[in-house]
Amino acid sequence: MHVILLERVAKLGQMGEVVDVKPGYARNYLLPQGKALSASKANIEAFEGRKAQLEAQNLETKKEADKMAETLNGQQFIVIRSASDAGALYGSVTTRDAADAATEAGFTVDRKQVVLSAPIKELGLHDVSVVLHPEVEATIQLNVARSTEEAELQASGKSIQELAAEEEAAADFEIAELFDDIGAAASDDDDLAESISEDADEGTGDQDETAGN
Repeated sequence: MHVILLERVAKLGQMGEVVDVKPGYARNYLLPQGKALSASKANIEAFEGRKAQLEAQNLETKKEADKMAETLNGQQFIVIRSASDAGALYGSVTTRDAADAATEAGFTVDRKQVVLSAPIKELGLHDVSVVLHPEVEATIQLNVARSTEEAELQASGKSIQELAAEEEAAADFEIAELFDDIGAAASDDDDLAESISEDADEGTGDQDETAGN
């Protein structure tokens, strides 16, 4: 199916180009999204009559998108999720989750603008693309953690594996200290028992001397 593009579409073409696409892609995405028109003679003539207006509108929206990209690009947003000790999420982080996190922080982002290169199914820091305009894209980072405290640690550069290793080391240290305390207490008990035994032996020796006299 031939359509005329009303805006730039990635991997497809620029505004005003007539391209050949699959009918389903045109009917389900390009046409209802207002990104293209069927390339009939009437529509092509109508586009030519509106071309200057469309280009001006595109330029204005691109400027607005560029301005937003300057503030949005590089921003990090926290997403709290339940996960296993190994870091695997019970579920996944979606485009809606990313859009909601950005919106809660004061940015206007629609889930349809969010592009995930792969499903987010683990704790950690994940880069996500936000398409603000056909020619403008920003990159945000999702800090997926089980708590705000864990998110702060991840933001400082520590991975979930490093955090788990530190927690394990801390637990091992506490156990070692506990055994040291138990060992010290046992040693003190042995010293006390030995002292009592020595005192008892001295007492017995004194009694024997008195009896001998």
